[in-house]
Order: sequence, then C-alpha cells, then structure tokens
Amino acid sequence: MPTVLTHAIIPIALGLGLGSKIIPPRLLVAGAIAAIIPDADVVAFEFGVAYRDAFGHRGASHSLVFACFLGVTAALLHTRLRVKARTAFWFIAAAAASHPMLDMFTDGGLGVALWWPWSEARYFAPWRPIEVSPFVHDFFSARGVEVLLSELRWVWLPTIGGGVALAGIRRLNNGEASR
Repeated sequence: MPTVLTHAIIPIALGLGLGSKIIPPRLLVAGAIAAIIPDADVVAFEFGVAYRDAFGHRGASHSLVFACFLGVTAALLHTRLRVKARTAFWFIAAAAASHPMLDMFTDGGLGVALWWPWSEARYFAPWRPIEVSPFVHDFFSARGVEVLLSELRWVWLPTIGGGVALAGIRRLNNGEASR
C-alpha cells in the first residue's frame, strides 16, 4: 500500500486543481479522508481476520462498491459539505476509488478485491512501480525512506503536476470567460 499521505494527495490535488468553487474546503477534507479510510481495514488483524479474507486488508474496503457507499454517504450529507449531492457523490467516490487503484500499482501484498462482493479475487495492475509501504512499526526506517522516494517519483510529482495543470486550465478558461 502507498502511505496514508500519498493516498490523500490524489483528491487534494484534484480539489485544488478544480478550485474551491467546485470543491469547497469541507469536501476537500472529506475527500482526503475518503482516500485514506480503506486502510482502516488493518484493524481487522486485531480481531483475527486474515489478510486474504474478504474483510481482511485490501478486501471489501478496497472495492468499488465501498467507494460508491462512501459516495452515497457523502451525497446524503451534501448540505454539510456545501455542495450539490451529485458533486459530493462523485468527488468522494472518486477519492475512495483512487485508494485501491494506487494499491494495484504497488509491488507487494496480495492484490485488491476491486470487484467485491461479486468476486473475492485480488487484482494488481500489469505495471507495478510503486514500492509497497511497510506497516507502521517499520515505517521510520531505511525501507520507509525508499518507499517515500518511490511515491514521490510515481505519485506525488505526477499528481501535483496534474493538479497545477488543471488549475492553470481553469484560470485560462475563467480569464477567457470574463472577456
């Protein structure tokens, strides 16, 4: 899995690129949380749930159904997020779906149960350049630094570049619209 910070950078860059009129601060924060929340499944280890089980790590909480569930929850709370229900749904669902998509590009683990509950099969992307992150106890080590450098190269720089490009396009379009 990429680190928690790396999962959050996807919706943050997208939200900042789209601007606060489309993605207000509350929705931006909710998107960052939605991108991180699938990894709460590691708590299942404490209850004896095995990694490869449907509710183990990278299982049900890493599915597109779970991402849609979070999107529906956000749509129901859209007034608190200060956006239309469809904006809340799509942004939060996309943020949550970005989590398993990133995990599929890592070089470790058992894959992602993307199609749960229809299938418990685990999937990886055909190309897996992102170093898998160690769990918390090994994070502050040479291996942790190696993972962060991998994430910087493969996720942070392209994502921030995309966010900046999106913001630039938005500003150009806003400038043309005001003429």
